[in-house]
This record gives sequence, C-alpha cells and structure tokens, in this order.
Amino acid sequence: MDMINEYRPSLMRGLKALLHRELKKWLKDPVMVVMFVLQPLIWMGLLGKSLNIGGLFSSNIIDLSQVMSLPQVVPIPGDVIINPPGLQVVLLNGTKLSQVMLANLNSTISSLSSMVMQSAFGVTDYFSFMSVGMISMIVVTTTMFSGVSIVWDRRLGFLGKVLSTPVSRAAIIFSKVLNATLRAMFQATVILVLAYLLGLQLSPSFTPINLLGIYAAVFLLSVGLSSIFVAFSIRSTRMERPMQFITLVTMPLMFSSNIFFPIQLMPEWLQVVASVNPLTYLTDAVRYLTILPTDLSAVIMDFLYLGLFASIFSIIGIILSWRYLTM
Repeated sequence: MDMINEYRPSLMRGLKALLHRELKKWLKDPVMVVMFVLQPLIWMGLLGKSLNIGGLFSSNIIDLSQVMSLPQVVPIPGDVIINPPGLQVVLLNGTKLSQVMLANLNSTISSLSSMVMQSAFGVTDYFSFMSVGMISMIVVTTTMFSGVSIVWDRRLGFLGKVLSTPVSRAAIIFSKVLNATLRAMFQATVILVLAYLLGLQLSPSFTPINLLGIYAAVFLLSVGLSSIFVAFSIRSTRMERPMQFITLVTMPLMFSSNIFFPIQLMPEWLQVVASVNPLTYLTDAVRYLTILPTDLSAVIMDFLYLGLFASIFSIIGIILSWRYLTM
C-alpha cells in the first residue's frame, strides 16, 4: 500500500506513450500522409513558378516596334550621336531610337532584371526566395491543427480517460506540441527536396550541417505556435472555436512576414508588424542557411528570438494545462 501511495508517474513515460499514439494515428492514415507531401508541391509548383517577378523586367513584355515608333524620346538638337560606355545608344536628331539601341535593349533589360532581383530578394530568381519561405507557411498550417486535436479528443472521450490516469497534464499538452513539431520537420524536409528538384539555387556556403540549423529553427517555431493553438483550444468543446481562430490568424501571420515579399519593400507600418512576427525570423534564418551567404550574427539573432518565443508560449501552455485542462 505504501508503494502505491508513493508512486509518482513519469512525465517522459506518459509523454512517450501519448506521442506514440499521436504519430501512429497520423501514419496509419495514408491519405493524410500523401496530402502532407502534395501540399508543398502544389504550392511551390503553382505559386512559386507562376509568380515570375523577374519576367516583369524581360524584353518579352515590351513591344519593341512601339519603342521604335516613339516620336521624340530625347530632345537633342542637330545631328548628335551619343554612345555611352556599355550601353551603345545612338540618337539621331533626337527623334528615334536607332537600330543599335534595339539590338542592345534585350541584354540591357536582362542585366537590369538580375540587378533588381538581387537587390530586392537577395537572389536572382523568385522561386528560390519563395520556396524557402514555404517552410514557414507549412509550419503554420501544420501546427494550427494541434488545437483541433485536443478538442477532438475531448469530444471522443479519450481526453477524459487520460485525465483520470496519473499521467501528467503537461505530458498531454506536449504530446500535441511534439506531434505537430515532428510533422512540421518532416514537411520541411519534403519542401527542401522538392524545391531542389524544381530548381532551388543553393548558396555556395551551404553545407549539410546547415540542415541541422534548419531543423532547430523549425522545431523552435513549431513548439511556440503549437503551444498557442493548444492554449487557445484547451477549454473548447466545439470544433468551430479553434477553426475560427485558425482562420483569423493564419493569413495575417503569413502575409505580415517575409515569406512572399522582402520586408524592406513593405509599407513602414507593416514593417513594424513583420519585425515582431515569429515567421519572419524562421524564414530569415532558413534563407541564410540555404540560399543566402551565411551571416552568423543574423542567424544567432533569429535563433534567440525563436528560442524566447518557444520558451514563453510553452510555459504558458503548461500553466494553462494545470488550470483549465479538465474532462
């Protein structure tokens, strides 16, 4: 009897059992696994390839015949020929562009495209910029269903059965968080492989060791976001509540970060929002570890922010689990 009274449940044992159940439930559904693989492929294949921002600076969208028919491009009196170094522009009587300009216009626009893309996005193709940002988007879409899972367990009666056992309530919360985190890391791997096959241009400073940094950054953000979604749904008995919260925050989180567009080109008020958005720091860290030259100081700052974010919200999740996690 004394041994029974002195029994203390192991947090790790309960966490391991609940996490095994969560992962087994996911892996036993082949449709769900296939959808997790197809989702990033569809986004990158459609959105990443259709948003050809570099094409805006292509000569293909310029009607050269219209350019040649301009009545007076630059008013220069007399018969003057101007031949700037590297451009070879010839103006006769200030009336029309010459054939020399027409011959060099395509190469000039191509050079301009590379310069603008490099300056704005840090790379010369938008697909590499966006496909890396897809990792942050997938983390959001994966972790947001951790809250739905706990509501579903309550409605099925499983949560009540677990709460009647000596298993720590923190283990219940962290099983949901770690399940979403492992799934997010799996999808991050899928995204990187598919992006590379579709044309992702890695930085010369990229090494396989950088993958460990990517997984660490994904882990930290997933823990923080999962804790938020679980904490919001911890007292809910209706599926509509977490779904409404997901609908409310998902789009603002993604489009107020640097997933699709660089922060420096956003309006000033949106730059302030992006500077506190955790997705910005994950995307920034992953880009420095994949497509951009590695900036160690910037990566360290990103990890400090993500670590603080994960710590604060995981602690909040544990506190709320002790106060509000009931049958």
